[in-house]
Amino acid sequence: MLANDGSSDGSAEVLDRIAAADKRFKVVHLRRNFGQTAALMAALDHSSGDIIIMMDADLQNDASDIVHLLAKLGEGYDVVSGWRRERRDTEWGRGWPSRVVNRYISWMTGVHLHDYGCTLKAYRRWALENVRLYGEMHRYIPIYASWEGARVTELPVVHHPRLHGQSKYGFSRIPRVALDLLVIFFFDKALDRPMQFFGKIGLYALGAGFLAGLYAVWLRFAEDTSFIKTPLPLLVVLLTVTALLCIFFGVIAEIQMRTYYESRGKRAYIVRKTINID
Repeated sequence: MLANDGSSDGSAEVLDRIAAADKRFKVVHLRRNFGQTAALMAALDHSSGDIIIMMDADLQNDASDIVHLLAKLGEGYDVVSGWRRERRDTEWGRGWPSRVVNRYISWMTGVHLHDYGCTLKAYRRWALENVRLYGEMHRYIPIYASWEGARVTELPVVHHPRLHGQSKYGFSRIPRVALDLLVIFFFDKALDRPMQFFGKIGLYALGAGFLAGLYAVWLRFAEDTSFIKTPLPLLVVLLTVTALLCIFFGVIAEIQMRTYYESRGKRAYIVRKTINID
């Protein structure tokens, strides 16, 4: 399965020739450049087979590693992620930012991998059945699969220097990754219980506002400090409004969550296998 993300460098013609010469190759051409995540999602939607292996076309990954990924799947794993342990990139431009991002992702999600950015990964299809990718979420596929109950591991793979084109990865990606992780964190902690997530924040804010109000009253009567001489009344109002907004957000998110699950006939659980059940 080959996906052309609206490339203008002659890739479309090359892919067409490959597909014409060998019918086993499938090609999907996107109308314009939608980004790597969209291209991977398009390839996944049009692919077939019980095992899916994703790989970039920049020639930095080595196809000979595919057999090692498959062997690792044979050990009982559902996702095998490539680890570019010896990267052939500029250390300042990609190496150091990548290490920072990978450690941050592992800390936030609890899925510990050294190299989330390596596209070379092997999956069992069932681990990807409920995965829908948006934005720049392709690096988080192992996390989504882990939520589905998949066993995730990683394997060192060969990494070649880039011979063509220029990498767009650098420090500018770090803020995007941080924002994407906020979404991932919410999905992990609150997708099926948003009222508890937002409500807890609201109760904390309400409690803090109550304590700030008590302190303001104590200052007024114990030390004769006027309310207008401290920022405490404004803080009380701010925390109270924040608490009410969080509670309202929780109610709205709870309604949307139930609509999401019930409209799609989804369950809040995933069964691995059953015994003696028809």
